Amino acid sequence: MSLVTQIILNADDELRYPTSGELETIKSFLKTGTIRISIISNIAQNEKKIIELASKKLWQKHPDYISPGGNAYGARQRSLCLRDYGWYLRLVTYGILAGDQRPIEKIGIIGAREMYNSLGVPVIGMADAITALKDSTLDVLNEEEGNEIKPYFDYMIQALAA
Repeated sequence: MSLVTQIILNADDELRYPTSGELETIKSFLKTGTIRISIISNIAQNEKKIIELASKKLWQKHPDYISPGGNAYGARQRSLCLRDYGWYLRLVTYGILAGDQRPIEKIGIIGAREMYNSLGVPVIGMADAITALKDSTLDVLNEEEGNEIKPYFDYMIQALAA
């Protein structure tokens, strides 16, 4: 759900017009539309590079993951990890586009911890993977774009690490 939709629904639930503060929030949100679209385009264009950088960072921090017996040992397991990286990266772009963290929660975080636990994937490793993904994404964006995306990655990291 987008920020605009949420404001409208909240006002409607309370049988009122949006407040001046809510209208200012919408105005501010709309002003950032160009940068949000630019960020998403940059991420999409650099997805392969971001994922490659992130995986190298994760394997350096946790070489045991790609060692025999590790969760990412072997080509098949490693490719599944990289597939998940792409999915989480897209999930961040959904939040950026909506201007809200709810798409991240609704589409991707609810149940993720339980799924990884049931598969025997260390959840702390997933938080580290998302941190590596965040750092690698910041490497391909300028400072203003990076500041815009940090809260979305931080939300996901915190949700997985909790």
